[in-house]
Amino acid sequence: MATFFREKENRPAGPEWRKRLYNVIFEADTNAGKYFDILLIASILLSVIVVMLDSVSSLRNTHGSVLHGLEWFFTILFTMEYLLRLMCVRSKMAYSTSFFGIVDIISIIPTYISLILPGSQFLLVIRVLRVLRIFRVFKLVQYITEAELLLKALRASSRKIIIFLFTVLTMVVIMGSLMYLIEGEENGFTSIPSGIYWAIVTITTVGFGDIVPQTPLGRALASFVMILGYSIIAVPTGIVTSEMSLVSMEERKKKRKRLTCSKCGHDDHDEDACFCKYCGVRI
Repeated sequence: MATFFREKENRPAGPEWRKRLYNVIFEADTNAGKYFDILLIASILLSVIVVMLDSVSSLRNTHGSVLHGLEWFFTILFTMEYLLRLMCVRSKMAYSTSFFGIVDIISIIPTYISLILPGSQFLLVIRVLRVLRIFRVFKLVQYITEAELLLKALRASSRKIIIFLFTVLTMVVIMGSLMYLIEGEENGFTSIPSGIYWAIVTITTVGFGDIVPQTPLGRALASFVMILGYSIIAVPTGIVTSEMSLVSMEERKKKRKRLTCSKCGHDDHDEDACFCKYCGVRI
């Protein structure tokens, strides 16, 4: 996650106007920076909508010139924005090779390429990736710690989830094979793989309805698979939730251990404690 925010390390050195421009474009701490990011995100979303509308043949036939003009307007706008970013950063190479720098350049290139290769402008939907800049507006960087806790919980529960998936796979193979034997080709179950497909659709409670059992025994088996599906859905959620609780408890213990009183040595303190609750010394 740190590579996403590498722009913060590329602060300009030099004229005051470059620092001000940097604060407006790269920071969201000022009103100007917030308004810039909000306008940028709105422009990104509008440009993606224009690309989507241009892909509809009926709209392209009736309003093609308007959509084409809007596309060039947004492309020129984003080109100017990209040049301003390069202008105010200290290392232009560091920014252009960063995650957001690569996304920025990729989001404007297709329109220029479309002058040579018609149709490539539809690749402009990649601009939606730039909406990731919304993290700077709402200061969501503080939630990276919670994301790391979730990843730790997923890693800790990976073996249990793999065993669970293997169990589910075994069950759908058995249920699909049984349904093939019960219903047969005359009722749409043309093969064991088609029966397995039906079992997966049913046990996940999706229920497309393209293949349905016709015999009483087949419907009874289908009812059992449906009920089984409801009980299975909750299993991975419980596994991950349990691991998240364990990881959270471990993190809290680590934090508490760090809050050790230098005078009396006690470490059983609250996470937000400023003073030792045993001797009163500042921690």
